[in-house]
Amino acid sequence: MAETIEVLVIDDSAFMRKVLQDILDSTHDIKVVGTAKNGLEALDMARELHPDVITLDLNMPSMDGLTCLRELQNITDTPVIMLSSLTVDGGKATIEALESGAIDFITKPSNIFDISGEQKKDEIIKKIRMAYGFSRKKQTSRKKTGQAQAALEHRHKCTEIKALIAIGTSTGGPRALQEVIPYIPEDIPAAVLVVQHMPPGFTRSLAERLDSISGMTVKEGEDDELIRPGHVYIAPGDYHMEVRKDDDGKMKIRLTKDEPVKGHRPSVNVLMKSIARTRFPNVIGVIMTGMGNDGKDGVMSIKEHNKGVVICQDEMSSVVYGMPKAVVNSGLADAVVPLKEIAGMIVKYMGVEQ
Repeated sequence: MAETIEVLVIDDSAFMRKVLQDILDSTHDIKVVGTAKNGLEALDMARELHPDVITLDLNMPSMDGLTCLRELQNITDTPVIMLSSLTVDGGKATIEALESGAIDFITKPSNIFDISGEQKKDEIIKKIRMAYGFSRKKQTSRKKTGQAQAALEHRHKCTEIKALIAIGTSTGGPRALQEVIPYIPEDIPAAVLVVQHMPPGFTRSLAERLDSISGMTVKEGEDDELIRPGHVYIAPGDYHMEVRKDDDGKMKIRLTKDEPVKGHRPSVNVLMKSIARTRFPNVIGVIMTGMGNDGKDGVMSIKEHNKGVVICQDEMSSVVYGMPKAVVNSGLADAVVPLKEIAGMIVKYMGVEQ
């Protein structure tokens, strides 16, 4: 990368500011141009320095990270990556930050000195580069809060599942799911199963937030749970979620702690391949924004065994075009559409009247 990525680091901890600066300055293409110890200082530095990427701690005195994020968005369109603790409160605040405009998040290890470990260093550097790449794209996005609110007014449920909708996503997914799940009709005769690459605790907060703005019931999947129409099941962090058919032909969720697949647990491939094994006759696979190629093998399986339909998010609306690109380049996608058209495309393939 020829250009230097200029980063502003915001954290109330002098130790964290120093560690992040050392990590980022050790690369050939990233440079920390400023560090701020609180929100007010951060706003002044953002105006003065015009950084390419900002890292922002969630837990700060005086002005917390969420408030600072909202203030930053009033003065700059610089992409922001949140630093969050692995706690229930941290998970909820992180989901809120992602919905409020943060592009991604990095979890702080329980032992803060592990932040300089090689794996965490690689994650931080990779996400800074990803955020810079995304900031180079031109995007037009508009929220459809009116439709989402209308979906809350009634929650009629079907009794029979006529389709399974499997969604896989990673980087940029929490915000992208907010543009899809609330716009799927609550009376659709289908169940939705979602794999979002996230740590434990964060997926529960994500499910609770999506449930609050959706007509469908959104929850974390539970082991041996009966899959019902009008429901969205999100794979819990650090568990693979599978679909199995019991002796009575009913579809149920199975959670496992099997080994990560290509570094992922939960894995989109694991979910979709399990659906393929059931030979369920009507399956829609959806691959959305994310790094890597998790989901490519899975959609191949559902196309082969379920005659499934595959929808991919397009490059312009994806934060990272890795996962959708892998499917599109393999010739497996039946439709490649902008984020805001995914829900409508699902409805179209279901043959449901809106």
